[in-house]
Amino acid sequence: MSRHADQIALPLDWPQVEDDSRFIVGNANREAFDHFQKLSLWPVKATLLTGPPRSGRSLLARSFAHRTEGRIIDRADTQDEEMLFHAWNAAQDSGKPLVMIVDEVPPAWDIALPDLRTRLAVTPIARIAQPDDELFRAIITLLFADRGLHIPDEALKFISSRIERSYWAAERVVEGIDRFAIAERARLTLPTVRRALIDAGMIDG
Repeated sequence: MSRHADQIALPLDWPQVEDDSRFIVGNANREAFDHFQKLSLWPVKATLLTGPPRSGRSLLARSFAHRTEGRIIDRADTQDEEMLFHAWNAAQDSGKPLVMIVDEVPPAWDIALPDLRTRLAVTPIARIAQPDDELFRAIITLLFADRGLHIPDEALKFISSRIERSYWAAERVVEGIDRFAIAERARLTLPTVRRALIDAGMIDG
């Protein structure tokens, strides 16, 4: 898979990697990726980062915090509001940015503390969406490559045309196919992939 200089690959669990080398920039996450390259344009020294589980939001935040000496608060929408209020203020005073990773953003995130609510109202939001076809295929290709496997194009197209496009689904598909191929001592071909997905109940037989 070819990569441009501004592309990094998606962070997933196998193998464990803690740098930027696993984040593929695509339509689903380009706006969020670009946002973290332009700290000087932020209206305040804080950002809300939201996106689906397994979408790479934590790694994107960690990479940014490492470069800027910033702070990350994971699952901020479940944390104590007074703590968040003081963390937001501290980021403005110190100039070291704060990234709050959240599942929900206001107004879905119902904030009781008025002072925090007013601050988050002026805080930018970086969003990661579910992957499109191109990004979904790139993730699957990467995950197979992690296991030392090459997925044929016809098998990749078969998967992407039949499996829901999500980060979780990509991991589940690769894990299921790999386990099946090992158990059956089968090569990674389109028939193997089809049998594996049927066996796992991911597609109809």
